[in-house]
Amino acid sequence: MTKRLDGKIALVTGASRGIGYQLAKQMAAEGAHVIALARTVGGLEELDDEIRAASGSATLVPLDMTDMGGIDRLGGAIKERWGRLDVMVANAGLLGVLAPIGHIEAKIFEQTMTVNVTATWRLIRSLDPLLRASEAGRGLVMSSGAAHSAKAYWSLYAATKAACEAMVRSWANETMNTPLRVNAVNPGATRTKMRAQAMPGEDPKTLPTAREVAAKIVPLAFADVTETGKIFDVRRETFLTYQNPA
Repeated sequence: MTKRLDGKIALVTGASRGIGYQLAKQMAAEGAHVIALARTVGGLEELDDEIRAASGSATLVPLDMTDMGGIDRLGGAIKERWGRLDVMVANAGLLGVLAPIGHIEAKIFEQTMTVNVTATWRLIRSLDPLLRASEAGRGLVMSSGAAHSAKAYWSLYAATKAACEAMVRSWANETMNTPLRVNAVNPGATRTKMRAQAMPGEDPKTLPTAREVAAKIVPLAFADVTETGKIFDVRRETFLTYQNPA
């Protein structure tokens, strides 16, 4: 059976747990060599064991997304070893804090913006030339319904995801005439540690697992995807088009 990512190089951030872990594992199962980034070495090693047990391959990169220099050097290291990158998944992120906007501490605000927004931009800047070097580069940036619902007390997280979606849209417009396709992804409510942190009273058994959600995201990395500059809604399993102002 042909593997849809056979021979591809795919990078996933936040790969030590949750959706990122499952995306890395499933992309490796589809034949990709996965570059797995995360702060937690133990989680990366566990991922590597599972990938190798399934006859896949991975390169582990312990990296804190606040290490901007490390993100900058990442592009050069990938270029030197492989000369290109076929898939980039910007999945790492923080919830920050759920609180009235006027009560958010400056330190928490800045840390969440750094990881969710600045690091995502820095990652795109570092890897864009490598994705353009691919015959079918694919960029995926994880977002959230919070970017649009902007519920009370969610201002910080919502703002970071709205910013990421804006970057994706502009990036897509800049690369429209290239083979590179870039989209945002709204995974919806998922049985993850972050979700439990945000909704401590929720029964996790009512939510889809990270494995189930990842299985619907992996096909966005395939070469036959033509959509760009859109948001993929996992629950609806469809691309949503942004409404441009007149």
